[in-house]
Amino acid sequence: MPTYIDYIGYAASLFVLLSFFMKKIATLRMVNIVGCSFFIAYGFLIDSIPIIITNVAIVLVNCYYLMQHFRKGKA
Repeated sequence: MPTYIDYIGYAASLFVLLSFFMKKIATLRMVNIVGCSFFIAYGFLIDSIPIIITNVAIVLVNCYYLMQHFRKGKA
């Protein structure tokens, strides 16, 4: 029977998968950040450093490109 930890992992997977269906790059990155954030929580709950490190890095990359995107839009 799935535990709440499993459901966090499923939510993470769902959000990351949904992000690939987004047409607007800003929306894609924001949805992906949500998914990666769930994966970070999941990584802490299952005590998996590789999951945590990878998803923190992806969040940082997404944040960087989102900032670039919004700065370019204001210029």
